[in-house]
Amino acid sequence: MEYRKLGSSGMYISELAYGNWVTHGEQIDQDTATACVQQALDLGITTFDTADTYAGTRAERTLGEALTGVRRESVEIFTKVYFPTGEGRNDRGLSRKHIMESVNASLKRLQTDYVDLYQAHRYDYETPLEETMQAFADVIRHGKALYIGVSEWTVEEIRSGAALARELGFHLISNQPQYSLLWRVIEQEIVPTCEELGLGQICWSPMAQGVLTGKYAPGRPAPAASRFTDEGGKLKSDNRYLTDNILTRVQQLKPLAAEAGLSMPALAVAWVLQNPNVSAAIVGASRPEQLIDTATAAGVKLDPALLTRVDDILDPVIERDPAKVESFKTRP
Repeated sequence: MEYRKLGSSGMYISELAYGNWVTHGEQIDQDTATACVQQALDLGITTFDTADTYAGTRAERTLGEALTGVRRESVEIFTKVYFPTGEGRNDRGLSRKHIMESVNASLKRLQTDYVDLYQAHRYDYETPLEETMQAFADVIRHGKALYIGVSEWTVEEIRSGAALARELGFHLISNQPQYSLLWRVIEQEIVPTCEELGLGQICWSPMAQGVLTGKYAPGRPAPAASRFTDEGGKLKSDNRYLTDNILTRVQQLKPLAAEAGLSMPALAVAWVLQNPNVSAAIVGASRPEQLIDTATAAGVKLDPALLTRVDDILDPVIERDPAKVESFKTRP
């Protein structure tokens, strides 16, 4: 495992971060989750990403239990606030009330006195940005979080938030966007802006929700219990990646992965880590052994000629439009 600075901060994080969206509290039980976390630690993964809204708050609780007995200073725990955590009108958003109540609830579920990074899960258009940033400043001042980041904010929102943070005596240090071989919408505007302002990327879905593992093939049945299958075991038709064109091109990457000495999942993650503005790629697992394979992406330097060949295969299906950042304003 290799370690990178998170943005312009002095904190190092593992370049693979273990994330528990759609696994902890939903797909796997506590014992399996604990085994996955232990496997991550054994592989040198020290960074763990979750959110208060995942699995209806159960994901945080599961992660906290899985980390019981682990020396707190040896790991970096990230969580987020914005999406609903209850039925009340104030159980969502980035108001001062919700931020202060949510961080306290997250710390209790995670069984810790502080989180290393507290992230605005989306931008809140119903709350003044000044109120949000002042609340984050107080979260830091009270020692409940060490750093503040954002997720899926636009360029303008990042600039405004970063400016206010500086006025209040702290810095935004990270952005958490979707980023993969197939989804590159951050490259044109978000990445240059973050480089300028000192934010690092913590990228989710580096495997394009499993499509870049190569397990989905055109005209073939999907693997049992995969996330893109319906109750009858057939591929869902409402996902942007599940087209014959995309799936065919992904299959053509298999010889290139083999040439690099990597599995398809490891190639996908290694590609994300080639971007110098990326501080970490988030990987998940429903079984501990999945992490062993994914971890082979750590420290890999892909040959530029191979990267060109990858682009030649995928170019017609790569999403690059920076306006697509807008599509994640309300998505967890």
